[in-house]
Amino acid sequence: MDAQLKKGFLEICVLASLRNKDLYGYKLIEDISEYIEISESTLYPILKRLESSGCLTTYTQEHNTRLRKYYRITEAGKKRITDFLSSKEDIMKIYDFIEREDEI
Repeated sequence: MDAQLKKGFLEICVLASLRNKDLYGYKLIEDISEYIEISESTLYPILKRLESSGCLTTYTQEHNTRLRKYYRITEAGKKRITDFLSSKEDIMKIYDFIEREDEI
């Protein structure tokens, strides 16, 4: 998959994973990897960008005597998912155009 296209999908996948519950990095990778390949070196810059853009917030919580950083989606993050999903029809038109066979 094209790197830029994948980057956009990964950001939305991260936000979608956080819609129903707060998660920490490893759990995000576990959840998303079932659908699209993602590594720690890819995830953490995405999380930083999403936090900087106001799409998510963070907090720490103790787990087995260690602090674990959790991520929580914000209203701006939920809106970003909604905006992405509203463009589904436009994206499908592009796929249809690319897949069509040339007509002579």
